[in-house]
Amino acid sequence: MWPFSRKGGSGFSSTSTAQEVTQGIDASGMTAIVTGATSGIGTETTRVLAMRGAHVVMAVRNLTAAKQVKESILKEFPSAQVDAMELDLTSIQSVKNFASQYKSSARPLNILINNAGIMACPFTLSKDNIELQFATNHIGHFVLTNLLLDTMKKTSRQSKREGRIVNVSSEAHRFTYSQGIRFDKINDQASYQRWRAYGQSKLANILHANELARRLKEDGADITANSLHPGTIATNLFRHMDMGVATGIVNAIGRLVLKNVQQGAATTCYVALHPQVKGVSGKYFSDCNLSQTTSHGTDADLAKKLWDFSMNLIK
Repeated sequence: MWPFSRKGGSGFSSTSTAQEVTQGIDASGMTAIVTGATSGIGTETTRVLAMRGAHVVMAVRNLTAAKQVKESILKEFPSAQVDAMELDLTSIQSVKNFASQYKSSARPLNILINNAGIMACPFTLSKDNIELQFATNHIGHFVLTNLLLDTMKKTSRQSKREGRIVNVSSEAHRFTYSQGIRFDKINDQASYQRWRAYGQSKLANILHANELARRLKEDGADITANSLHPGTIATNLFRHMDMGVATGIVNAIGRLVLKNVQQGAATTCYVALHPQVKGVSGKYFSDCNLSQTTSHGTDADLAKKLWDFSMNLIK
């Protein structure tokens, strides 16, 4: 018996796979963007959304790797609709270029999955002089989401289908710096701790979804925004560590037993497609069920402050 596999209220558990949680769901006629689609849970998310009939656009840095993912999916599902477009989340200009090209294509957009991420890398600044984990995991997705919101609103109005924005966060948000987000020390190399900085960026994913959910509700838009913990998965996020350290971290992140990629993509696919999640917004999911964040993760003032801070940072 797999530990911790007790089913929650949704009927799914930590051992449920992305295919299982989307069984019987027809996503044909829907268009989704998945960032970081060339490895790990991003690839499996793309595969399962395409399998269910969605037209998936992989937003990726490496178009060669994306071509291989597309070929693999088409081999399994010849009628799948999968495309790739270049996106480097470490560069605000690249994000703007992607959004501009996407809007020029006149494609609709029902689902945006902010999945890409880096983890616990040494201190580095992005092309825009922002600490790399905060820049990649939060700011890049923040800009991307804002630039695609009008397209999503138009699509939801015209299709009369709820749009969904999904931020892939992590239980690592629990291990952020004590103040949650260090607004005055985002780029402070002297006090940088790679795991705390990762936790900070993952907390930012949750706060971004929460504040976005509030704003969308205020606008009367038929779009939800949620965040989730995919599970602890042995993917190439661990590339900045030797396996001894990686194993220690995996153990430290807890009750969160290692999942395979099919299980790791389940919560993303559940939140993106499942009818049980209709109308649910500003929530945090784990193992395909509603879950709890830290007090920082439900702090509405902190979420608003992060939104304003992020807007100022990208000016």
